[in-house]
Amino acid sequence: MARARIVFFADTHLGFDFPVRPRIERRRRGPDFFDNFHRVLDYARETRPDVVLHGGDLFFRARVPQPIIDMVYSDLYQFAAQGIPILIVPGNHERSILPGSLFLGHPNIHIFDQPRSFVFDVDGAQLVFSGFPCRRMDVCEQFSPLLEASGWGQHAGACQLLCLHQTVEGASVGPSGYTFRHGKDVIPRAALPQAAIAILSGHIHRKQVLQARQAGEHRSPPVIYPGSIERTSFAERDETKGFYDITLTKAMDGRWGIEKLDFRELPARPMVDLVLGKGLAPGQVVDYIRAESSQMDPDSIVRLRCEIGVDEAVKQATTSRLLREILPETMNCQFSSDFRQWKTE
Repeated sequence: MARARIVFFADTHLGFDFPVRPRIERRRRGPDFFDNFHRVLDYARETRPDVVLHGGDLFFRARVPQPIIDMVYSDLYQFAAQGIPILIVPGNHERSILPGSLFLGHPNIHIFDQPRSFVFDVDGAQLVFSGFPCRRMDVCEQFSPLLEASGWGQHAGACQLLCLHQTVEGASVGPSGYTFRHGKDVIPRAALPQAAIAILSGHIHRKQVLQARQAGEHRSPPVIYPGSIERTSFAERDETKGFYDITLTKAMDGRWGIEKLDFRELPARPMVDLVLGKGLAPGQVVDYIRAESSQMDPDSIVRLRCEIGVDEAVKQATTSRLLREILPETMNCQFSSDFRQWKTE
């Protein structure tokens, strides 16, 4: 019985809050993302999967400072040198194109820079990863031609996996659990290829599995989202972060299936709100924030909010400089939209 293992992660957003020349010395969130990125690669080095797949948004935006690009690609190159293939789907944050680099020339680094398929011989069987870079605005309309252009279905009897960075019908996000149903940027479940063992996709930051389903004669394969490796916004404050270790097996009848879907949790810092009440006087701000923050995990990411009707002078008194002076150095702090503008004094 053939067996294959895949380590699957996505949405690393490397470079976020990681200034090359910081103007202000304070704790940054950027190292949190790099630390978890390295944890995934270290796990793969130790456990030796057959393939590692990154589901997109490797970087936090399209234009990334060159030192950050070099840091990330150097890490990937050193990992690839361990003999484990790594595949990457360019995401929407990269505008569907990864920055070029000589580091990407390593034979174990494979990029879905266009619709294509990568084939690996694993345990006497073929493992085929087909996919394409993130398609924005019209993926619902263009999905079928993109799938065909990837070479999907040209490897009969192989274990076929579709790699994406897209929203699939049924995916949910946010504290309210908003569920995507239809739209130009949403792939219908009915459009997914029946022969796929699974759809492996980045883009949705909440980890989730859309289970396989049967509708008449059409089988919709499972859709697996590992989610982001760190909390990127307060909308994700209650979400567990991590990656998947997936084991696939080929049964005696020749059919492939998922034997084990193991979610491996990564550390994620707590996110908490600190609310300024409308009864608070300007002269009480410092003592109040000190008292409230002393009850929080010192590693917290704190969001300053204010109730409706709070004294405008309280807002004016609550500045970034003040917070850097009174909050523990281990905390990060940000202002909510309640403050109307970012406090920089």
